[in-house]
Amino acid sequence: MTTLQLTRPRVLARAGLYVVLGANVGIVTALFADAGPSADPLITIARLMGLYAALLMAFQLLLVARLPWLDRRLGMDRLTSLHRWTGFGLLWMLLGHVVFVVFGYAGLSGTGPVAELVTLAETTEGILRAIAAFALILFVGVASARFARRRLAYETWHFIHLYTYLAVVLAFTHEIAVGASFVGSDFARAYWWTLWGVALGAVLLGRVILPLWRNFRHQLRVTAVVPESPNVVSVYITGCKLDQLPAKAGQFFIWRFLTKGRWWAANPFSLSAAPDGKSLRLTAKALGDGSASLRDIKPGTRVFAEGPYGAFTTMHQRKQNALLIAGGVGITPIRALLEDIRGHVVVIYRVNKQDDAVLLHELAELARSRGALLHVLAGPANAVDENGSPLLGAQNLAGLVRDVWDRDVFVCGPPPMTDVVVKGLRELGVARDQIHAERFSLAS
Repeated sequence: MTTLQLTRPRVLARAGLYVVLGANVGIVTALFADAGPSADPLITIARLMGLYAALLMAFQLLLVARLPWLDRRLGMDRLTSLHRWTGFGLLWMLLGHVVFVVFGYAGLSGTGPVAELVTLAETTEGILRAIAAFALILFVGVASARFARRRLAYETWHFIHLYTYLAVVLAFTHEIAVGASFVGSDFARAYWWTLWGVALGAVLLGRVILPLWRNFRHQLRVTAVVPESPNVVSVYITGCKLDQLPAKAGQFFIWRFLTKGRWWAANPFSLSAAPDGKSLRLTAKALGDGSASLRDIKPGTRVFAEGPYGAFTTMHQRKQNALLIAGGVGITPIRALLEDIRGHVVVIYRVNKQDDAVLLHELAELARSRGALLHVLAGPANAVDENGSPLLGAQNLAGLVRDVWDRDVFVCGPPPMTDVVVKGLRELGVARDQIHAERFSLAS
């Protein structure tokens, strides 16, 4: 397989998204120009910003639809990043739309902006719905800020994001009622109906239909729960026709174990063994209530799984050889990748102390069977070598793996560790598209 072929999946997916967005920006701008200017320049600007906001809202839906083709090529980390930045653009467009509309009509009527907003809400169809949509999107935006996200459980954060769909419906009905480019042209109406239909259809397919179909087809159940250490447990799952489940080593699922008190809890866990068509295995550390209670799950428990998700797979391997770096329980997708990745492999396993190295025995056996090199680096998170360099900094990476720039590097671990590793790799001249460091962020 050539280098060009190996880089194509991610490049084509990213380029495809940009082309789709750019083409629709062009169409929306043309529809705006065709509708003509408004009575006040501020209102004209507000209309254009409102149209761009509607387009960005539809694009947001596409990014969170969890469509397999996009997810396998870009991964949730990149889709989440695009979702976040698009969200910032959406908020600014909506804020500008509201401000320019209010001040534009206030200037025409000779009243103050607050009084004009009240008048518009009372007299113009769809304005109240638009205000409600803006308030909901602002609420979701605040909940998605980093300071708030760290304090929210995944289920709470996910529930808050469901309000986005209500905001979409309210915004679209507002556009139908008063949008100049919508009500003034048959082509514009067809375009907007198609755009929103495709966006909502993608969400329905990726978030509802596909998970329901896969779970109905595969009938997943727990077969065994095996403690790996005092605070780490592996869960073995089997089902029907698992050889037809498109899961790859390095990917993860969002798991729900359908028992009393747990069915509502959704937890993202990576596969800790490459799928063999017969069973799946996840391995989790007790970091919260959800993962801590896994050891109490009984064999035979039904499982509802969403996925597989993630681009942390050999699909993106460019070089003949690889370096796998794991920190703590981040060893789970790395251990699965070791079964699947090609070429000569070096594995670096970073832990606070030797006893924290879960799955070490089978990792060592697997490395031995395929001729891979395994290094276990133990020490506290802030540990440095005799030269004062981080254990996974550029100097030590170059010492452990002398041809590191000629390997694909897959990194999974705590964010501080991952940041140190990526920085070190960049200092050593490893190409950006050879570094794969998915953090398994979830776009809701």
